Amino acid sequence: MATNKRVFTLRLSDEVMDKIGILATEEHRSITNYIEFVLLQHLEQVEKERGSSPVA
Repeated sequence: MATNKRVFTLRLSDEVMDKIGILATEEHRSITNYIEFVLLQHLEQVEKERGSSPVA
């Protein structure tokens, strides 16, 4: 099934990618899925703190 998601490139050092890879493995996720998971968690936290969307 196709998804309607935007794709972008991250420019991260090998050291940072290795660290993310370790965390992703601990969570049993792919690196891409882990990055998406962390960003969505952060957005949720910001919205709770502000009581609205971060762009409002």
